[in-house]
Amino acid sequence: MNQQEAVAEKQVCYHCGEICRDETVFFDDKSFCCNGCKMVYQILDENGLCNYYDLQNSPGISLKNRDFAEKFTYLDNEEICSKLLNYKASHLSKITFHIPAIHCSSCIWLLEHLNTLREGILVSRVNFVRKEVAIDFDPTIISLKTVVELLATVGYEPEISLQNSTRSKTKKENRTLYLQIGVAGFCFGNVMLLSFPEYFGFEGVNTNVQRFINVVNIGLSLPVVFYSAKGYFVSAYKGLVQKYINIDVPIALGVLTLFLRSLYEIISQSGPGYLDSLSGLVFFLLIGKWFQSKTYESLSFERDYKSYFPLAVSRLREGVKEIVQITELNEGDHIEVRNQEIIPADAILLSDKASIDYSFVTGEAETIAKQKGDHIYAGGRQIGFTVDLKIIKPVSQSYLTQLWNNGTFKEESKYDSLIDNISKYFTLSVLGIAMITGIYWFIMAPANIMNAVTAVLIVACPCALSLATPFTLGNAMVILGKHKLYLKHMNVIQNLWGISRIVFDKTGTLTKGADDEVIFHGKGINPENKGQIAALAANSTHPLSRMIERKWHDLHSYTVSGYKEAEGQGLSGVIDNNTIKLGSSQFLGIPSENGFNDSTRVYVAINNQVEGYFSFSNKYRNHLHDMVDHLDHDLSILSGDNKSEQTNLEAIFPDRTEMVFQQKPEEKLSFIKAKQQSGQSILMLGDGLNDAGALKQADVGVAVTEDVTAFTPACDAILYGGNLSLLDKFLRFVKDTHLVILASFTISFVYNVVGLSLAVSAQLTPLFAAILMPLSSVTVVAFATFCVRLLAYRRGLS
Repeated sequence: MNQQEAVAEKQVCYHCGEICRDETVFFDDKSFCCNGCKMVYQILDENGLCNYYDLQNSPGISLKNRDFAEKFTYLDNEEICSKLLNYKASHLSKITFHIPAIHCSSCIWLLEHLNTLREGILVSRVNFVRKEVAIDFDPTIISLKTVVELLATVGYEPEISLQNSTRSKTKKENRTLYLQIGVAGFCFGNVMLLSFPEYFGFEGVNTNVQRFINVVNIGLSLPVVFYSAKGYFVSAYKGLVQKYINIDVPIALGVLTLFLRSLYEIISQSGPGYLDSLSGLVFFLLIGKWFQSKTYESLSFERDYKSYFPLAVSRLREGVKEIVQITELNEGDHIEVRNQEIIPADAILLSDKASIDYSFVTGEAETIAKQKGDHIYAGGRQIGFTVDLKIIKPVSQSYLTQLWNNGTFKEESKYDSLIDNISKYFTLSVLGIAMITGIYWFIMAPANIMNAVTAVLIVACPCALSLATPFTLGNAMVILGKHKLYLKHMNVIQNLWGISRIVFDKTGTLTKGADDEVIFHGKGINPENKGQIAALAANSTHPLSRMIERKWHDLHSYTVSGYKEAEGQGLSGVIDNNTIKLGSSQFLGIPSENGFNDSTRVYVAINNQVEGYFSFSNKYRNHLHDMVDHLDHDLSILSGDNKSEQTNLEAIFPDRTEMVFQQKPEEKLSFIKAKQQSGQSILMLGDGLNDAGALKQADVGVAVTEDVTAFTPACDAILYGGNLSLLDKFLRFVKDTHLVILASFTISFVYNVVGLSLAVSAQLTPLFAAILMPLSSVTVVAFATFCVRLLAYRRGLS
């Protein structure tokens, strides 16, 4: 490619769309405002990513006067990097940046294709609402400094500060918006005050006084237009430069039309103008903008884990163990993490060794051996015996939520897709209606043109439509969370609308554990062996292991070494030179005999000598029969146990229920797949351990647990076991939310039809239109909130 540089006038930069005022750099038959923009184009071109420019015309960010030399040298410091990183291993590091420059779909597209720009970047994911990008990279190929320099080079320089290293979530108040509202409100009030003579038709006002009032009103309107309404003009301009008409275009046109028309009338002395309406318009628009920002904050996907995230951990204080919510953990706390439990915060290993599975962080199931004193990153899962840790960083809720959500947004919300399609044509339709309105009134009554056209531009609002789905489902999630059904994201509710079959696991799902349900059958075991058995069981999160541990909890004060757990089979370990095994007859190598396996049993072997077994009386959860009677879905039961409980289950479940026993984890997964292939949508409820594969495969997987220390990213929701009897109410309530969304859409549609009808007929002033615009959003939000809570009350979930 030939390169040519020359100076030209009024050339538009191919990359960022800005006018090339100082110089024009020509490259590849294209014009650029600076070498920085040209370099970004070269990078994209060399990597085959020039379809970036197809998303929006000139979507890039100007790179004039940006020199990054030496700016990021501090990132060569390993200590600083370790504070910024979320995770670090030999071939994988993870970090999250806040990037204020993210503003459109082009930004998202480019940032999520960073891996094609530079070798070593593995994946990047954008959170548009929070203006964040999460990047995974290989530190042996590319350094953190190079990653940051790449971001800065393509126009997305991240904000890096002490806040990033501590992951502080302190919110910065939008002072600019508050100041804009204050200025608009002050000017609005004073313009109205000075306009009282006009309102009341007072005659005989001195001409000089009237001229003075007009001049003061113009002076008061200037900060309203050029400061308070600045955001609308900037947004409209950026959209038009990129050949995209956004929702701020008609608002900016309405404000500008009112202002220019008012200036004309006052200067020509043909009227008092509309400066009071103009100031009131901007004031109420900004109030609506503030309201919407607060609304979206309350509906953030990364929810407050005090209400939504049921993760707890065992904390050790002066030798006493206590179960606490992760919100109560502080730096320096000592915690105990059992087999399969998640590590909630960065910590130092206090035990001699540990085996950490970072599959939730890295996607790879390999375990990493750690020694005493090693740094353990949040999000890892301990595999094997219980370990002690010392927390060295605050718990990061957003990071843990990110792990839980990772890979779970399987499909776009159908309502989000509908709203996107509507919004695409909404502004063009409004502009068309405004043009037709202007032509009509120009012919019929020219005096009405100003009010009619401006009111049309202002009153039409898609905001109520866009708020209907997130606010309805957000409120539903709040209510379900209060009843200990914790959903990962709003799309889970929409997936529940289409469920046709419900599949239940038995142990730990339909049954509940208690001390009096566990009976040991066998030889006389001394207290020392009982304590050792309890110590071994304490390392497992399986429901039966938890019940065994509780039975002899007071006797256990032993350390387990060589701990191993075979999923769905059993566990083993060495305690005081005794090799102890707990598990099924197959796991212990016991030959099957007639009548020997007639109930749920966990066998015990000490030094390869079978000492007996534990039996469990399978006490089912309260009100299970009533709940099942109210379900109108196809039902199935999958159990790893034998058919000994079939008679009891048949007394609870209807005849149509399909019951399958002696199912291994992989067989449960195959069962779910087969039902889906037959066209059914599956809701699976299991304990989250042996059922992890089936839960992940199901259209909606719910982990049922009474132990809130269990963290199961494979599922879509977590349900407290004691509330399983509310399942029928949950499902009926969730279906009700569908009707609320449809009703909210109807309200939004009716509002726009009625508002535009009044505006077109010149019966609506611009000021009243400005009041109606945010009022529509308030109406939909209030309606959704009221209806969701009313329906929850009617379903017994208040």
